Amino acid sequence: MSLKINQAIKILKQHDLLVSSKVTDPDKVLTNISYNSQEDQTNGIFFCKGINFKPDYLKQALTSGAAIYVAEQQFDDQADHLIVTDASKALAVLSAEYFDHPEKDLFIIAFTGTKGKTTTAYFIYDILKEVYPKKVALFSTIDRIVGPKPADEFKSDLTTPESLDLFRDMRRSVDNGMTHLVMEVSSQAYKKNRVYNLTFDIGGFLNITPDHIGKNEHPTYADYLYCKKQLLVNSKVNIINRDTNDFETVYDAALQTSSADDIYLFGRDQSKDHLDFLLTSKEATLKDSLFTISAVSEKAEQLKVAGDYKLGLVGDFNEVNATAAVLATGLIKMPVKNIYDGLKGAHVPGRMEHIVSKDHGTIFIDYAHNYASMKALLGFLRKEYPESKIKVVVGSPGDKGISRRAGFSQVLTELADSAILTTDDPGFEDPADICRQIDEKIDHDKVSTKIVLDRQEAIKEMITNGQPGDIIVLAAKGDDPYQKTKGIDVPYPTDPVVAKSVLRDIEGE
Repeated sequence: MSLKINQAIKILKQHDLLVSSKVTDPDKVLTNISYNSQEDQTNGIFFCKGINFKPDYLKQALTSGAAIYVAEQQFDDQADHLIVTDASKALAVLSAEYFDHPEKDLFIIAFTGTKGKTTTAYFIYDILKEVYPKKVALFSTIDRIVGPKPADEFKSDLTTPESLDLFRDMRRSVDNGMTHLVMEVSSQAYKKNRVYNLTFDIGGFLNITPDHIGKNEHPTYADYLYCKKQLLVNSKVNIINRDTNDFETVYDAALQTSSADDIYLFGRDQSKDHLDFLLTSKEATLKDSLFTISAVSEKAEQLKVAGDYKLGLVGDFNEVNATAAVLATGLIKMPVKNIYDGLKGAHVPGRMEHIVSKDHGTIFIDYAHNYASMKALLGFLRKEYPESKIKVVVGSPGDKGISRRAGFSQVLTELADSAILTTDDPGFEDPADICRQIDEKIDHDKVSTKIVLDRQEAIKEMITNGQPGDIIVLAAKGDDPYQKTKGIDVPYPTDPVVAKSVLRDIEGE
């Protein structure tokens, strides 16, 4: 991979990003690209980006061999440099060029939503594998899969990676023979220009509710909504949940770049206009969900995906994600049998995993991490198990998503019988303070609560005290193998592993 300096200048001018430049040799070929000063910089282009950037980082990069730097201001007037209006946008367009535009060799399906985008991505991934085995890449909150070998699969640190890492992983995927890519696109991906100038073949919008509002994320809900809907503006064909909040705003965003014929709407409410597909629940058990997708428009009938489906994941709320996956794969002419088989065998790590104990209730493990997803989860369980006590272990992250805390307070008051509040990625905040913020807004006449900061101990206590018939929910962490604490990823066994270990200790086997 390489990038000529004069080509970089040309691209920056095309995007109206270049302010000024100092270049000794415009024909110089750069063979490295980085925004991390601790990486190898030999003959490279280094990007000074981020609100926490320090001039010392640039000094380190230049000392390590960087040939030129890109920044929004001049840090070193002696070194070759390109001054730009936006370093993050410059990083995106130059990374795409450096890695020889791997996005052009991939059919990319991308989804966004406050809840459900990870599950939807896995559903699409599982379906595509039915027809394109060892040809499908996945960029999700949980895993990054860039090839067919075990070494090509690793844990994600961001829902949508930084643009340089995104294009690097796309290049790895293409070089490994991948033809399709399924990815989640977060609101932060647009807020921070991680997917700037990237066009998706199919884009999907699942839902939106207030979340990720805070000093380190989005300043307002309006900003959050604006960033979310950019996925539709930058997709050729769009799939939208007709039941989402702010539907008209979302739909208008899709119309900015797509015709109405390239926008597919689905939902549960058949009274709404412009609906293409109607979703109807049939039956939900502990092991799966049965649902029907009906075509209610001529455009929908032509897609030929209407019918009954079985989802190998419990929860009627997951049927919405599954319907989105059916439409996405139907749009690329996947045979219905393969769509059906893919959904039937679908598995999402840390999503609605369940363990039936002998004497301590049924344990559900799910990533539900905000009011909307928790309400969907607990509401489903309350409906399916009306006589059971619902007991929840949950925490909330530090440094972001502050509004989630009040959301947890509200949903626990509405739907839980008891809760243990615990630690979940506290960052640089005190986890005890986070738990107290959740606890102080809970109606304790309706819900009994306790704070146990050690998450493993909290899970152990809840399961050990569980009774036959109880529903125990381990929420918000899922299959995450780390606790993010004071800038360090501290290894954590994951909630499923902890739960199974506790059951072995108290029940044997």
